[in-house]
Amino acid sequence: MALTTDFAGVDRGTGAAETKTDYSRYRIVPARHPGRTAGTIFAAVVMAVVLYSTFTNPRWGWGVFAEWFFAEPVLVGLGRTLLLTALAAVSGSMLGTALALARVSKSPLLASLSWGYIWLLRSIPMIVLLLVLNNLGYLYETISIGVPFSDKVLFDYPTTQLLTPFAAAFLGLTLNQSAFFAEIVRGGILSVDQGQLEAAASLGLSRRRQAFRIILPQAMRSILPTGFNEIIGLAKSTSMVYVLALPELFYTVQVIYRRNLEVIPLLMVATVWYLVIMTVLSIAQHYIERYFSKGAVRNPTPLPFQAFFRRFQRPLPATVDGSSDTRAFAAFRSVTDLRARGGAVRIHGISKSFGTLKVLDDVELNLPAGSVTAIIGPSGSGKSTLLRSINHLERVDSGFISVDGKLVGYTQKGEVLYELKEKDILKRRTDIGMVFQNFNLFPHLTVLENIIEAPIQVRGVSRDEATAYAQELLARVGLSDKIDAYPRQLSGGQQQRVAIARALALRPKVLLFDEPTSALDPELVGEVLDVIKELARTGTTLVIVTHEIGFAREVADSIVFMEGGHVIEAGTPTQILNDARHPRTRAFLAKVL
Repeated sequence: MALTTDFAGVDRGTGAAETKTDYSRYRIVPARHPGRTAGTIFAAVVMAVVLYSTFTNPRWGWGVFAEWFFAEPVLVGLGRTLLLTALAAVSGSMLGTALALARVSKSPLLASLSWGYIWLLRSIPMIVLLLVLNNLGYLYETISIGVPFSDKVLFDYPTTQLLTPFAAAFLGLTLNQSAFFAEIVRGGILSVDQGQLEAAASLGLSRRRQAFRIILPQAMRSILPTGFNEIIGLAKSTSMVYVLALPELFYTVQVIYRRNLEVIPLLMVATVWYLVIMTVLSIAQHYIERYFSKGAVRNPTPLPFQAFFRRFQRPLPATVDGSSDTRAFAAFRSVTDLRARGGAVRIHGISKSFGTLKVLDDVELNLPAGSVTAIIGPSGSGKSTLLRSINHLERVDSGFISVDGKLVGYTQKGEVLYELKEKDILKRRTDIGMVFQNFNLFPHLTVLENIIEAPIQVRGVSRDEATAYAQELLARVGLSDKIDAYPRQLSGGQQQRVAIARALALRPKVLLFDEPTSALDPELVGEVLDVIKELARTGTTLVIVTHEIGFAREVADSIVFMEGGHVIEAGTPTQILNDARHPRTRAFLAKVL
């Protein structure tokens, strides 16, 4: 049975003009939402009833409320509450952050100590902790500090005089706050993508800089909502210090209503002041969250007075002459300071296993200085692991890697090799730049900040010099106009070009590319490959893991084919792609060419 369509009645002519209607004179009737309207009316009725009942019932005692709201004893108690909240919030947050960093550290003993502290303090009720601290003088009559294993005493003071009710309250609130805040911070740290840590490490940033400049600022988006919730809870928890007879806001109100028996009005005094405190904290939370959301949205709402403060920022130095984006790629060849002396990479029989899976098996390679090497092969063949081993992001199980004769991860003294500490590995890693498959740009930093972070912190370059060089690099990759943009505001191809500029900012001897186009749309692949082609002329040693066989043929000096953790075959592009010797190489190329 054939299916046919009759188009006989359809006007196929092109000359018939469609009648145009002017809709500008039409009246628009908005869509109606009965459920929404009913909900609004219900909410308005409930609010009106509550307000009417509250302000017309004489038993609320609003006259007494007004009399005591600004009374001196109440304001003194309020001041003590605010002081305790501020001190405990700051000290508890700082101690909690330290505990969280200790909890995720690589030291088992330090991590265990942090876990034990958090477990203990979260288990003890706040009121019990306060009472124990207030009676600490019963356990220890004096607090002494002396020289161990000697009779010399440096400090000796009675516990009851040192640990006053205010000090006990401050200490108890701090200890309790730090235990809960530590887990909030740890959760925020764990929420940050692991690639951010690897990107920071690949730039040679110190562990401290990685934590406080890269990880914690990104973790703040997860930390702030629950963290401020804890601070608000802390402000209300100060009411528990009444057990220490400390006259904070709630205790002061209790004393007053026990004298005049006006319980409800006085409780409302405390309630309204707590509402004021919570409102201020909530407003502060809103603006702090907006500050730490930099780079999280494509079109961020400007902060209050942001435009005003921008007037006082120093303008960026002028870009170099002739650095227009229209000549971006060709300019790589003409700028002498972009030309770098490449480093010779020697891979000495390295092996690497993940559990029982052997990813690299006795790999031997010799990559001359200034060469361009493309590594190809099927997924899971060990290509990316080999690349990450070159800059020591992956520690190999056996074998060694050297750049210009210097071992990566070790120092040699005679015939003895000493494994370097992390800070020394970070310094040596600055000569080996890396461009990641998923870019791993720092989302909370602008394009400029991404590029200048490592030169300033690692190379010790001045900010002005780093900024000028960053502008030059961005011009070379055609992104001069994106210098103040955040990564989320860029396309995939633009992000990858920024990642290349960031790696080049350290002037590395070796530059590693881990499948630089695999995360891009086909239309964006060309713009990134054009940049890498120009980089191939700068003298930097390039090692590129890629599936772009045509690109490898055009750019590479040598091609390495890997499978199952082995180097199956290596040679010139002509030899490997046109006349491969190994049957597995020929079979692979037959499927991808």
